[in-house]
Amino acid sequence: MSKRDYYDVLGVEKGASVDEMKKAYRKLARKYHPDVNKAADAETKFKEVKEAYDVLSDPQKKSQYDQFGHAATNQGFGGAGSGDFGGFGDIFDMFFGGGGGRRNPNAPRQGADLQYTMTVEFKEAVFGKDTEIEIPREENCTTCDGSGAKPGTKPETCSHCQGSGQMSVEQNTPFGRVVNRRVCHHCEGTGKQIKHKCSTCAGKGKVRKRKKISVKVPAGIDHGQQLRVAGQGEPGTNGGPPGDLFVVFNVKSHEFFEREGDDIYCEMPLTFAQVALGDEIEVPTLNGKVKLKIPAGTQTGTNFRLRGKGVPNVHGRGQGDQHVQVRVVIPKNLTDKQKEVIRDFANLSGNKIDEQDDSFFGKVKRAFKGD
Repeated sequence: MSKRDYYDVLGVEKGASVDEMKKAYRKLARKYHPDVNKAADAETKFKEVKEAYDVLSDPQKKSQYDQFGHAATNQGFGGAGSGDFGGFGDIFDMFFGGGGGRRNPNAPRQGADLQYTMTVEFKEAVFGKDTEIEIPREENCTTCDGSGAKPGTKPETCSHCQGSGQMSVEQNTPFGRVVNRRVCHHCEGTGKQIKHKCSTCAGKGKVRKRKKISVKVPAGIDHGQQLRVAGQGEPGTNGGPPGDLFVVFNVKSHEFFEREGDDIYCEMPLTFAQVALGDEIEVPTLNGKVKLKIPAGTQTGTNFRLRGKGVPNVHGRGQGDQHVQVRVVIPKNLTDKQKEVIRDFANLSGNKIDEQDDSFFGKVKRAFKGD
């Protein structure tokens, strides 16, 4: 199945700005995150959105994608060590004896990266916290120190490939006799054979364990963002370095505040008297209550900005603002006295009010009038 265009995945135009792409990504990441969306295809769509954003948010990758499309990401243009050059390795093997660029199977290799999804409360994401997580991962077997051999013994050089990890096979071709090199299937390319295997790891040299890791959640982390914990992935092979752990954050919603980037949004219900005459009210913020002056004649839907009362930028670039929107609440049940005062106000304003009687008799009366 062919991949969708990355711009279509994010729902943005090709000339969209970085901020527009970031906003689109955040919206879709929240929509399709597997911890929030339980649909069968949610995880697939979440990965598709993340892949599109990873490419388009990187200037170099975006430039390559704009020129070459998905071929740029499939072939890894600009990346070193691609090795087989997209499937041409076998051709090089046949005509040049497995030369150029084939990686030595005994060379040190970095361990695989791991991913962990952490769910945090809204304010934990805002202020950050120190926590501890537990992840399953492979570790070097302590019984054999990762060699895979029974204590007191050690791996021996493979007698089939003499420790090279490769087998040479001669073939007759129209171009003459050539040598085709393949990974030795006796030692699986390690160049070593274990005659007496470790009973703990069955000769693998690694065992699966649950490891506790301390994680510092940075203040200002947002939904869908990730944190790299260096060296906490799977262990390397042949003395290679371990991989990394990537912690992806799922931030819970808040009952009062809404977040957009580093800004916070909320809605404050006010009475007609407060907006008509003006008032000084208390507004909840992330750091406690603050006073806000409501000028007389404020209209419903008016927005007020509280500078610096938003979320601290996760990269340390200042702090967002809090936006307060006014919503006038109309009381449903008025007393006779309140109705009289409102009628007087309407008369003084020159407004004629045709009051609706919602009683049973009022409905019958309006029906006879043809209303």
